[in-house]
Amino acid sequence: MHCMKWFSCLALAGLAVVSSVRAADIQVLEEIVAKVNGDIITKGEIERTKRQLEAELRSQQNLTGVRLQTALQEREKDILRERIDQLLLVQKGKEINVNVESELSRYMADLQRKFNIADPDKFQAFVREQTGLPYEDFKAEQKNSMVTQRVIRDQVGRTINIPAEDRKKYYEEHKAEYMRQERMFLRRILVSTEGKNADGLAAAEKKAKDLAARAKKGEKFPEMARDNSDDTTAQQGGDMGTFQKGVLRKEIEDLVWDKPRGFVTDAIKVQEGWMILKVDEHQKEGQASYEEVEGEITDKFYGQQFQPKIRDFLTRLRRDAFLEIKSGWVDSGAAAGKDTAWQDPAQLKPETTTAAEVALQTRHKKLLNVIPMPGTSAAKSGISSSK
Repeated sequence: MHCMKWFSCLALAGLAVVSSVRAADIQVLEEIVAKVNGDIITKGEIERTKRQLEAELRSQQNLTGVRLQTALQEREKDILRERIDQLLLVQKGKEINVNVESELSRYMADLQRKFNIADPDKFQAFVREQTGLPYEDFKAEQKNSMVTQRVIRDQVGRTINIPAEDRKKYYEEHKAEYMRQERMFLRRILVSTEGKNADGLAAAEKKAKDLAARAKKGEKFPEMARDNSDDTTAQQGGDMGTFQKGVLRKEIEDLVWDKPRGFVTDAIKVQEGWMILKVDEHQKEGQASYEEVEGEITDKFYGQQFQPKIRDFLTRLRRDAFLEIKSGWVDSGAAAGKDTAWQDPAQLKPETTTAAEVALQTRHKKLLNVIPMPGTSAAKSGISSSK
């Protein structure tokens, strides 16, 4: 579930058919392919997700031609499953009163600040241009994403327990996997100077030096990066990943390589602007201790249990849901034994179709009025009353 996933249901739920309109004049604007409790999934949504998936495979994995089509076919089969998953999780969030409004407001404000667009109307236009979605739809997608993450964390994550003895046993049995080369984990804040005039250059320098001073005093670096960095790593808290000796430029490596965890540089002038680095971790060469890798081992165990538990949770939600899927469409996450056959109201037999049937139904109603029900006595009027 991470490239950006869109959760909106912007479909026409039904069409009012007026008897005076000829059938040939009726146009179906959206085809509904699945009904999930009170929500729907449309063919248009599925097609849009396919286009987004193809763009992701092209841009992030550089796939083209046969490789692209093969990867697309492999992923396409789960699109309906993922759409159903998303709706079920959002619905569960509403049921348990998950509230992400403050988190959503911070995210949108951070996004507006990151792209330095103070005017709300211009920011909304920018969002439409970049995402192809109306601003409110984009915002709704982000909200739904936050709700699903919260539901998964609260309803699934908290049920996973990994005993300490299991983690320690794993470490002892896999010590060879934790022989390390020396490496460093770095975070970065970048204050860009691109396109700035003399006043802008001076302001950028001052901002960078102020940020470095604040970081040295112990202010949380990831949050500072998120709120102030012009780098692509800003939303990851400035996380640059890991570096072995000799990978960084020598002048940068000389500044940080012999420094301990938590060290923060002064503002450094670089081609793009001003940069501040923080040593997030510095691992020495040799056998890593259990304490150093405990979190890594926990993540490994957690990952092994997490996906199956999520699938189990979503299967339970499916079993309890009103779920109908149109013929020709397949939910690859279907719950065994769950009837999801599509019931088309247009194909249901009317209650009465002929005058004879109407008369027969009237006769049946009269008979019901004179036949005593079990546990009742029939009055002379033909109306049953309880004893």
